[in-house]
Amino acid sequence: MPDESKKELVMTRVFDAPRELVFKAWTDPHLITKWWGPRGVFIPVCEVDAKPGGNINIVMEADETLGKFKGTKWPMEGKFEEIEKPSKIVFTANAVNEGRVILEHKTTVTFEEENGKTTMKVHVVVTKALPGSEFAIKGMEQGWREQFDKLVEFIRQGGKEGEYR
Repeated sequence: MPDESKKELVMTRVFDAPRELVFKAWTDPHLITKWWGPRGVFIPVCEVDAKPGGNINIVMEADETLGKFKGTKWPMEGKFEEIEKPSKIVFTANAVNEGRVILEHKTTVTFEEENGKTTMKVHVVVTKALPGSEFAIKGMEQGWREQFDKLVEFIRQGGKEGEYR
């Protein structure tokens, strides 16, 4: 994390795939369920209306590989602010723990294609951190990194098949 006092994160990944496919992986609810979340979670709920003002409702649930956390659910709700197909997505979201919002953030994702490869840049800024968010902030970089590893694997498989946990 570049600056812990600002609570922000910038990550870049390069995909050997057209940006339309990488963009679609971020906006199609069926595809999002294949890669969203860190390793050890699956997505039982994914409601995404990818348009400005559209809602996001994603629930991550721990599987058996997370041991004592198995069955724990981590919901996320938010709204899309901008959608510029296939180059940019901006959304706000929150993390909910035990029924209360503990963290709010704004995420900007850009996609640039060159020679058939797509460079994805993600900038996450925590806009509000409430008591109880310390664990989420501490694990934010690792969680996003694992999530993007799953996205890379998903895209490598053609963006269609498989479960990546």
